[in-house]
Amino acid sequence: MVLFCFPVCRGFFDAASRQVVELGRFKDMIADISSLELAGGVSMPSIGLGTWPMRGYEAAAAVLSALDVGYRRIDTAENYENEDAVGKALAQSRLHRDEIFVTTKFNKQWHSTQGVRQALENSLDRLGLEYVDLLLIHWPNPQQNTYVEAFTELGKLVDEGKIRAAGVSNFKPYQLQNVLDSGLVPALNQIQVDPERQSVEWQGFNTEHGVRTEAYSPLGRKKSGLLSHPALVRIAQAHGKSSAQVTLRWHVQSGRAAAPKSADQRRQSENLDIFDFQLTQAEMAAINAMDTGAGPFTDSDEFGH
Repeated sequence: MVLFCFPVCRGFFDAASRQVVELGRFKDMIADISSLELAGGVSMPSIGLGTWPMRGYEAAAAVLSALDVGYRRIDTAENYENEDAVGKALAQSRLHRDEIFVTTKFNKQWHSTQGVRQALENSLDRLGLEYVDLLLIHWPNPQQNTYVEAFTELGKLVDEGKIRAAGVSNFKPYQLQNVLDSGLVPALNQIQVDPERQSVEWQGFNTEHGVRTEAYSPLGRKKSGLLSHPALVRIAQAHGKSSAQVTLRWHVQSGRAAAPKSADQRRQSENLDIFDFQLTQAEMAAINAMDTGAGPFTDSDEFGH
């Protein structure tokens, strides 16, 4: 590996040399974006393990494998039907509880004052934990029109110390605005984002109101062919990385959290190994230009559980 030093005197390098230095910066000069701060001051690892659609032994083994290679954030949900498996893996790990950031989500049947509390108790029981770090409303389910009531109760759970942070998932800007109008600010909105489906309006609204964006399906759908896109392949070759690593680096360098799913330890390690290089402004722009303008695969006005 060739290391480059920055000159003391200006003008020492010509324009071409400056570009080489930009691409070959020291690792310790790259901004630390391995963790992100949520509203309320809670720190969260920027890369976590997504666990859908794994269940049972597969889910437990994947979580143990991920923790072994350095993951410190696990994303699960009531609807994934794997909280029990995730909990067993957490119990088998030798890590202290405060070393692992756990996110879970609850379904529409709990969108009420008492329902939210019951949903939390159910998840804690399945996970075998005393608290979760982040609890999300999984889908807004606007037909019920009770998601504001549900989030209000989540805010109380934060105040009571029963969860560290409260957030939402799949919320469109107008749905998020309804929550904001109640005087509460979700710590995070977990939405579908990948280079071809960037949900720019959603992300912009989140950022404007101090809500962190987390990308699910951050590498696109398996059959989409996203990771073979020429722009990603070219950038990956320039850095000696994979297209998946470049894509995840794009997410976190944009200020987003991401939770890629993988049961394979080699890929888990690869997905986590994105903090020793930095994308240039031109490379970031090239990936941003991949956006097709298409929205999420699933419309949260019509679908939810």
